[in-house]
Amino acid sequence: MKNKNIVPQDGFAGLKENFANDATSGFIVFLLALPLSLGIAKASDFPPIMGLITAIIGGMVVSFFAGSRLTIKGPAAGLIVIVAGAVSEFGGGETGWHLALGAMVVAGIVQILFGVFKLGKLMDFFPLSAVHGMLAAIGLIIIGKQIPVLLDVNPALTKGKEPLELFASIPEFIANWDPKATLIGVISLAIMMGWPYIKNKVIKKIPAPLVVLAIAIPAELYMDFQTTEPKYALVHIGNLMDNIHINASFDGFAQTGTFIKYVIMFALVGSLESLLTVKAMDMLDPFKRKSNANKDLIATGIGNTFVAFLGGLPMISEVARSSANIANGAKTRWANFFHGFFILVFVLLASHLIELIPNTALAAMLITVGIKLTHPKEFIHTLKIGKEQLLIFIVTILFTLGVDLLVGIGAGILTEILVNLFNGKPLSAIFKAPTQVSFTDEAYLVEISDAAVFTNFLGIKRKLEAIPPSFQVTIDLSKTHLVDHSVMENLEHFKHDYEREGGTVNIVGLDAHRAVSEHKAAARKKVK
Repeated sequence: MKNKNIVPQDGFAGLKENFANDATSGFIVFLLALPLSLGIAKASDFPPIMGLITAIIGGMVVSFFAGSRLTIKGPAAGLIVIVAGAVSEFGGGETGWHLALGAMVVAGIVQILFGVFKLGKLMDFFPLSAVHGMLAAIGLIIIGKQIPVLLDVNPALTKGKEPLELFASIPEFIANWDPKATLIGVISLAIMMGWPYIKNKVIKKIPAPLVVLAIAIPAELYMDFQTTEPKYALVHIGNLMDNIHINASFDGFAQTGTFIKYVIMFALVGSLESLLTVKAMDMLDPFKRKSNANKDLIATGIGNTFVAFLGGLPMISEVARSSANIANGAKTRWANFFHGFFILVFVLLASHLIELIPNTALAAMLITVGIKLTHPKEFIHTLKIGKEQLLIFIVTILFTLGVDLLVGIGAGILTEILVNLFNGKPLSAIFKAPTQVSFTDEAYLVEISDAAVFTNFLGIKRKLEAIPPSFQVTIDLSKTHLVDHSVMENLEHFKHDYEREGGTVNIVGLDAHRAVSEHKAAARKKVK
């Protein structure tokens, strides 16, 4: 019997060793990824087939040189807002699509450079509450954009509307709804929302999107959408081979400010989401393997540069599909390859079936994603960490909804800086925390002074990562006036990773500090 603790081999040896596990998981993830990739592309104002092209390349190409073994590369709902915004600001329609692709090509190259210069660590610069606020705002925008699709209203009614305007227009959308198509959408939404609550383990293993398609397509055929419904009620993808050519245009350089803005957003938000997923999947990996974040950024950047030339959506390491991959027994990177392979086979042999999918069913899937991102429990969890974290969270959401994503994350960062100053952080510690590392009696002592906050954690992290593995490490925070929530979380991550390699980590010196809430990762202020 094979020892379950033996780490699976990589490369072609891993394919031979784990073929059954990886092919099975890849097939299940393909069933999940197919409709989501279509829905994400459509919601992003890209041709639907381009979502599938991204998933195919993310699986069949990027998997070979990715730095993470179990993540699934493909289009992500979290980037819908940026992609659709780029298409709109570059003129909309086909022209906007081509010009947005030009910015995506450059952003892919920037991602490669992030990895080459080992900037994966920059993820730790962003305060966690601002990141979660950004994701919650994205969830709200997805819901706002998909409600009219769920109601199957004429797309002309939503044209040019900003997120808050979409929510304000819900009564108008309801007045113009299509009862037949909406019925399919509502049933699909009920399935997506209710599936996690099913107790039967066998039934629960069936992907909810597959169940939605198994009901939505026959219902659409029975109601004869092909002849009784408007063209926008169904997915249209065309032929794969007819769409494979260079689609990117760099004429958007003429709109310098817009071009730079979207290069930054594609590269920054895409990299941030991808790195967060890689970190999360490492914690779920049953073999406790540690991914190479910088190598994964390079791989993702290469994939994004390639797909952008062809017209595809930007890809990231996607969290829902990656979690499903691990849950279904994937062992190596080949599961990602197989997910892309099965999508390719399906598109080549059964693309006519894709065009039977009602758009209301895809909207239901995306609304479910949006609800998960902005669920009330996210607000409650943030409040439990501290009232100041909820403030940062809400400020990020409001500025993202009211202005855009880049301004939103900037507002969250500024709010966190102001909160830290109010809580006693010295001005001298905004970007630098004096950190002394000493070695005595086969143990390392790390003493941090002034304040340990998200803006200066990169310097602290650099010194922590320089400590060799398998030693006893003590992190002394007694000389700090403030330790913020992001640093508390990141120190726990360092402890987890270091101890996984055989060492021990003790975090001490907080006896004179007061936590701002009862949460274990709450910020700590020294009591005067």
